[in-house]
Amino acid sequence: MTDDVRLREVEDSDLDVLFDHQTDPEAAAMAAFPSRDRDQFDAHWAKIRLDDANILRTILADGEIAGVLSSWPDDGQRLIGYWIGREYWGRGVATRALSQFATELPERPLYAHVAAHNAGSIRVLEKCGFRRDRTLEAAAPVPLDGVEEFIFVLAE
Repeated sequence: MTDDVRLREVEDSDLDVLFDHQTDPEAAAMAAFPSRDRDQFDAHWAKIRLDDANILRTILADGEIAGVLSSWPDDGQRLIGYWIGREYWGRGVATRALSQFATELPERPLYAHVAAHNAGSIRVLEKCGFRRDRTLEAAAPVPLDGVEEFIFVLAE
């Protein structure tokens, strides 16, 4: 268990670590999200950092960059997502960070999409009060990438 988990605004100096996190093949497979090359990564981050509707936080665990949280509007919903460096998996970092982040976000409901095979992320969402919404899943279009996703909702 990590003693100190804090959130702060994303800084330029965080991006090298966050880039490395998303290039980890095991993490990318778990998230069912393809890694971006450096140019794609930098372009993505430049774009999302310019949009005031996006809320982005760096996760610090014991003072070290452990990952990132984000929230963005999409088709009338407020979505959340996170990426945790593999060296921080299983240490309670994601749960504590998401709990803090959800408290910071006043809008409800919050929505999260997670690959059905990502048991660790499913557990984090459940610990933070998110509940699976099978009705939304049934109404969702079939993903183009063929990855089965669950939809979780934090109503309160």
